[in-house]
This record gives sequence, C-alpha cells and structure tokens, in this order.
Amino acid sequence: MNQESWFRSQNSKLSQPLALSAQPSTSTQNSKLKTQNLKLISQAQPIANPICPAQLGRAINRISDRVGGARWGILVQTLGNRANRKTLFSRNPTTLLIPASNNKLLTTAAVLTKLGAEYRIRTSVYGEGTDPSLATLRIVGRGDPSLTTAQLTSLTQQLRQKGIQQVTQLIGDDTYFRGAASNPDWDREDTLTGYGAPVNSLMLNQNGIGLTLFPQRVGQPLRVQWNDPTDREQWRLNNRSVTVSASSGEYVDAYRDANQRMIWVEGQLRAGSDPEPVAVSVPNPGNYLVAKFRTALETARVTVASSTVVKSTPTPPGLVELGAIDSPPLSQLLVETNRESNNIYAEALLKTLGRIQTPTNLNATGSGIAAVQTVLSSLGVNSTLYTMVDGSGLADRNRASTEALVQTLQAMAESPNAQVYRDSLAIAGINGTLNKRFRGTPVQGNLLGKTGTISGVVSLSGYLTPPNYPPLALSILVNHSSGSAATIRSAVDEIVLLLARLRSC
Repeated sequence: MNQESWFRSQNSKLSQPLALSAQPSTSTQNSKLKTQNLKLISQAQPIANPICPAQLGRAINRISDRVGGARWGILVQTLGNRANRKTLFSRNPTTLLIPASNNKLLTTAAVLTKLGAEYRIRTSVYGEGTDPSLATLRIVGRGDPSLTTAQLTSLTQQLRQKGIQQVTQLIGDDTYFRGAASNPDWDREDTLTGYGAPVNSLMLNQNGIGLTLFPQRVGQPLRVQWNDPTDREQWRLNNRSVTVSASSGEYVDAYRDANQRMIWVEGQLRAGSDPEPVAVSVPNPGNYLVAKFRTALETARVTVASSTVVKSTPTPPGLVELGAIDSPPLSQLLVETNRESNNIYAEALLKTLGRIQTPTNLNATGSGIAAVQTVLSSLGVNSTLYTMVDGSGLADRNRASTEALVQTLQAMAESPNAQVYRDSLAIAGINGTLNKRFRGTPVQGNLLGKTGTISGVVSLSGYLTPPNYPPLALSILVNHSSGSAATIRSAVDEIVLLLARLRSC
C-alpha cells in the first residue's frame, strides 16, 4: 500500500510524519516561511568527520550492503550543465526499479514545462442565458483537484448575483477527462481509500469523504467527526479504533467497503494526542459533486425543480458561462503534489497534460504519459530509462532508473522554471514528507527532496547542498528489501548524511 500520498501522510503517524499544509505563494507568507526555515536551519549540528569524494564509494557501499536482499539504484552528481557536472557515485544507475512517489518528479517536471507556473484549472457553470428561471444549469468540471465544498458555495453566490432563482434540471458535465477514473494498475484495496480515490472531471474534496479522529480516555474508541455532516446520512460506520496509553504506538487508517456503503476506521491514538484526519474514496464522484452542488444551490435559495444528472456527452455550444472557479496557479498545485506527495493531484495534473496535448484521445492517462515522455525527451531525459503507468507512483508497475530521475532534476535546475520546481519539494527537517527527517543534522534545510514509499520500496531524490561542497543532484531507489520501511529509510538517510560531509580533497 502506498504511504506517500496526501491522505496517507496524514493518516499514519508510523508510516510518515504529518505533512504541513501547502502555503499560498504570496511574498509575505514566503518571507515568514524563510524566516522560520532559517531559525530551524540554525539549530542544525555542525559538520563532523568530513569525507573526500574518493572515500565515498566504499562508505556508501558499506551502508547499503547492510540491508539484506535489497536491490539498490543510486546516482549522485554535482549539479550543473552537461559539460560541468561530475558523477560522484553510481550503483545500478540505469536499472529500472519501482520508484514509488518519485514518479511524481517526472510528472510535475513535464506538466510545469508544458503548462507554465501560472496555469489554472477552471470549473464553470453554464446556462441558456441570465433569466431568473433556467431550463438547465450545467456545471462543467475540468479535473480541478483543489475544488472544495466552500467553492461550490461561491459558485451559487455568483449565480444569485446574476439573478438566477430557479433551475429545472441540474446537469454535471464529466467529459473533460476521457477514460477510466480509477487506474487499472492500482491495487483494489488502495482505491477504497482517500489516497487512491478516482480522478475524474467533476472532482470535489479530492473525491474523498473526510473524517477526523479524536482520542478519548484509554480503552475508549476514537471519536469520529465527519468533515461534512451530511455525508453521515449516506454511510454506516464501523469504528474499530481505540485510545491507548502514552507508551503505545499510534496509527490510524480508514477505507470503505467495496460492495456496501460502509466505512471502516481502524488504529489507535494516545490519550491527549492531536486529532488525525483520514478519508475514504467516493464511489461515484461525479454524482457526489452534483448532489453537493444541488444542496448548495437550494441553501442559496436557487430552486432545482426536477432531477439532477451526470452527462457523458459534452456541453452543447452557445451556452453562457454564469459562474466560474479557477484553481490556484500550477506553482501551488505542485507544492501539494510533491511536497505533500498527493496522489490525487498528481493524477489530475497528468490527465490535464494529456487532455491539452491530445484533446481527442479516449484515454487521458495514456495521453498524459505520452506527453510526459515527449516533454522530458525535449529536456534531455532518456525515455528508455523509465516507464510510467500512472502519474503518482501508486502503481507498482511503474519503473524508473536513478539516471532518469537525476537527468530530470538536472534539466529542471537549468530550466526557466527551476525555482518553482525546487519550491515544490519538501525541505528536510522543516516541511512536507521530510518534516521529521534529518532534524538537528547538517542536512536539515539543505535537502530539497521527493520521498517515496510503497510495499517493499523506499525512494528519495532531490537536491542537496552540502555545507562544504558544491550542490548535488541525487536519487536513491531501494526495491525488494526484506527489512521494514523504517530500516530501509534509515539506511537511505545515513547515505544522505554521508553526502552532507563531502569536502573537496
């Protein structure tokens, strides 16, 4: 099961540290964040026992060889153009391994290069005109993964401002993304959770039903709070969680039943600890959004006289756009995708790229993958060194080499979008999926990285700036280990800490 998505990083204290919320890219907020980061970095420990590049190979091999049965791919290069970069260490650099969420580095590099940092995804509402009574009202989704219930309320307010009072039929247009909403290469159990939710044109709340779990007294089940209380009317809850003492471990999980409207909640939290959010996937996301939109309309006193329906045929020409919601710019969507390792965002961006590149293609995922290959090839990334079946890395059929990932990192560092791409990554010891790794070490604040974990796989790629050595691009993929994810991750971190000790000698 994937442990890198937004939902899973929120759901499991054991598998991943809690991710921070993505911050809007305003100058004031950026300034505050940089100040906080500098304070944290200043607490990092000084470099001890510097290491020369000639000593690196033996030292890395000594660490990796301790992990029994594992297959390693490692590539470390100095950051720079082709003429100046230098390979410091490589181990199976062209071997195709399962990348887990490091797959998102390929997806986001291509999307950013093709669409640009300011690209936004628009959700529109159309009608025949602006008369108070409309025969039909159509909400047209274009796969915005950031759309929330609150924004549906904003759409209804726009309609009220235009004088709309009654609608005979409410229609949802779910045709922008063609092909299956759920990736056929994903495990069935993953598709029942929030981190494996379907990705369609009409998305709401990341196509997840959100819950918040609160610890109570030791021995009592966790208290479950529905993020949207109206969801409770449609689902039964089987709560198998428990509140535990301070000496016990913590983990929580939630998934829905495949055949009935039942949500299962499992795990344990310590008494007095913070509440934890979890989510399960919505089984019919287009219908879910349209039903929520109807509720929002009626709350705003816009009457919907008859049925609602989700259409599989495009909106006819000649209609008037009566309201719209634009997503945040792509630069912010990438932060949620990479820093928080959000699978739903990654798949939506992949399909968006495919839809724009080949509008008539009947498979948005397939056309998105083809577009990624085209864009990355133009950047100098060898297309034979990776294969993709999704955009997020949730599928274990994805393959990538450390060379392909480092080529991508090098190419993006040389691109006009270099800073946007770097800013989308987690900062070691400070935020995202690296929030609680490398704290109090020389790596804290000096590694911008993308983590990855699925069953039997641990990965880490990104940019490292050693205090006494030029910046590096690195990628580490570990497959088929018999050890725990925590054990593998510890070895990976030890290698990165070793790299931070580099000096020229």
